[in-house]
Amino acid sequence: MLGVTVRHLLFAQDENFWFETLRSLGHITYGGAEFGEVEATAERITPGDYDSWFDEWYATAERIRADADAARARGHMNTARDSYLRASNYYRTAEFFLHGNPEDPRILQTYDKAIAAFGDFVELSGASVERVAVPFEDTTLPGYFYPSPLPGRQPVVIMHNGFDGTAEEMHFFGAVAAQERGFNVLTFDGPGQPGARQHQGLLFRPDWENVVGPVIDYVSDLPGVDTDQVSLLGISLGGELCLRAAAFDPRIKAVMAVDGVYDFSELMMRFLDGDRAKVRAAVQAAEAPQIDRQLTDAMESSPTARWAITHGMYVMGGSTPREFAARTMDFNVRDGIAERIGCPVLICEAEDDLFFKGQPEEVFDRLTAASDKTLLRLTDAEGAGAHCHVGGQRYAFGKILDWLGDRTPVVADAPVNA
Repeated sequence: MLGVTVRHLLFAQDENFWFETLRSLGHITYGGAEFGEVEATAERITPGDYDSWFDEWYATAERIRADADAARARGHMNTARDSYLRASNYYRTAEFFLHGNPEDPRILQTYDKAIAAFGDFVELSGASVERVAVPFEDTTLPGYFYPSPLPGRQPVVIMHNGFDGTAEEMHFFGAVAAQERGFNVLTFDGPGQPGARQHQGLLFRPDWENVVGPVIDYVSDLPGVDTDQVSLLGISLGGELCLRAAAFDPRIKAVMAVDGVYDFSELMMRFLDGDRAKVRAAVQAAEAPQIDRQLTDAMESSPTARWAITHGMYVMGGSTPREFAARTMDFNVRDGIAERIGCPVLICEAEDDLFFKGQPEEVFDRLTAASDKTLLRLTDAEGAGAHCHVGGQRYAFGKILDWLGDRTPVVADAPVNA
């Protein structure tokens, strides 16, 4: 009954609005929200109305940001720090559904406010987290370094989000949990993710090993990092991207896919007729009116399709839904890529996954070269059965990071000059 109750607490007729609300509720555990603030905001929203979603979350973010500024002015720095963190997350949530119109000025305005509020949080957090800029091709990728609280050289976990999340959100999606356990952590936004997409216009690219490689180069030069113990964690679509990187970069000593994604295009295949080869040929054709109609119908009937396609065109490119669908075909670990991964692999699976149900097993079965592999199933009864275990993050990341600690352990008495 727990799983059913949680799934239908709010927005019973809109699976995406409910999932994003649960996502915010899940961030409570690491300071990213308050239950009452989320519930009061959600109650004001008109189901299915993207403008209503924006207006109400933006209003909440503005109120909390004003509270933070007032507390800071009075010298109440702990209150200000905590309020800036929640405001940043609420701005992120407000902007989430706007990408159907890339010219909407609210996108950049709200994103910039989210980054500014998180920056204020970082400023008031002392030495526990710092902003970084990772050199990448002819630009930089934004991110954050969370140094280990332990002396000496300790393992480092590189973390990135997925199709729609930010490096700032990784604060709640594992960064703090790993730092608490003694790991160094570096989070970053790659191409297609907000820090690289919003102002630089960089779109997602399938060769993620060429994104992660420069990040490993960068983090290896940071103080206190054991360069022989580098691991990688990816969220959602990041669960495919991180596996792709691990297949081609031997410096990665362990990889965690939260959750395991074998082929991102299977999300679109749910709305199209035909096998993968037939659909791939059709979406890449100069004209495919039947596919166009199917995608239009899906967007009209499914909240998931409506959001995934409009957002996907914004972060992967494509001037039409079909062009976006064509681009998804390149994001997978097919054709022997999964079979290349030699390091330890953790594949997470959510019982009630809204987007990629069944894919973790597809990945897991193909990890034939992995030195050890684990399939971690998390359930509704545990409160962690939603996609990426939103709503059960402290529980889920406890298990994930315990798995990692058995493979790249922190050492409490590591020599300072090791």
